[in-house]
Amino acid sequence: MLNQTLILLLIVTTLTACADRSETPKASSSPVYQAGSLQYPEQHPQLKLLTLSPVRHAQIEKIELPARLVWNEERTQRVYSAFSGRVATISADLGQHVAAGQVLAKLSSPDFGAAQSEAQRAQAEFNLAKQTFERQQKLFELGVIARKELDQSNAELRRSEAAFELAQSRIKLYENPSTVNLELALRAALNGVVVERNINPSQELRPESNQVPLFVISDPTSLWLQIDAQERDLANLSPGTAIEVKVTSLAERVYPARLAVIGEQIDPITRSIKLRAVVSNPDRSLKSEMLAKAVYQKQSKGLLEVPSSAVFLKGKQHAVFVATNPSRFELRDVDVAELASDRTLIRAGLQEAEQVVTQNALLLLREIKFAEDNAISPPMKSKP
Repeated sequence: MLNQTLILLLIVTTLTACADRSETPKASSSPVYQAGSLQYPEQHPQLKLLTLSPVRHAQIEKIELPARLVWNEERTQRVYSAFSGRVATISADLGQHVAAGQVLAKLSSPDFGAAQSEAQRAQAEFNLAKQTFERQQKLFELGVIARKELDQSNAELRRSEAAFELAQSRIKLYENPSTVNLELALRAALNGVVVERNINPSQELRPESNQVPLFVISDPTSLWLQIDAQERDLANLSPGTAIEVKVTSLAERVYPARLAVIGEQIDPITRSIKLRAVVSNPDRSLKSEMLAKAVYQKQSKGLLEVPSSAVFLKGKQHAVFVATNPSRFELRDVDVAELASDRTLIRAGLQEAEQVVTQNALLLLREIKFAEDNAISPPMKSKP
């Protein structure tokens, strides 16, 4: 009997203790999500896993673009021969300074002599047609000839004049067309340096087979820089923009340049666009066909920047976590202006000096998901 009484007392005591424990819930250590913010208890272990970084104004960034140096075509002449012939003498060599009008080479060209002879014949026919027309005009005024004869004389004058001008235009760029001379002189049209020579003594030249120029004359103190840019670069580049040119083989020496032309077409395969800049090269250390880098400063006025690790996608919207205090984090949508590998430019949604979570932001997203799931399906309370 005594044993049964002790057993009943033990059972009652146990049930009472269980009831007390159910009525006094243990304080929760989970963060609380409310009104878009996640509040952690102080000294929560997950807080040590979060890394913060301040929001700051976007810094000026230097962008490098692949480029290639070529001759400045506005200061370059490519010399060809309009007549066939044999090279008699060569007066200019590679690297030589030449002046406008200076003879580079002379050809023995029967074709050139024939063109001169044709020009003289055309001139004689033109003079004769002019005299005939003047005589016919006087006869018409006296009533000796009909109007038809005067018109025919005028037509012959116009034909001979056109033939004369055509013959003259073929040779007047080379020599005096008033004399017949088989020697054709190739001359420089501008001051510069012979940067290419593709002519040899006694070489037979034919205009129809000229694939390369006989001489290339250029001013090497001014070069063109052909740049391959991307569509996104166009927002920061315009004609007149100052850029820098760097050549790896010249120990990254910097040369000033200025953008001159922006192409009108995007390459459909590479999605690049051609730009052209003019580079000053007074010491002639830069050479044509050198590979280079075109560097420009990317301006980001009015934008803020954060590390790219702080930005994530919430559905189709970019978002970040902002630390409003050491244990409270606000989920905030942001308007991204540009997303790069190391930094992201923000157009709206943040203020300078605010702290954003740059490491383990997905941990905060997981806690929000848990809190939202628990709000939808609250846990069942255990019955005593």
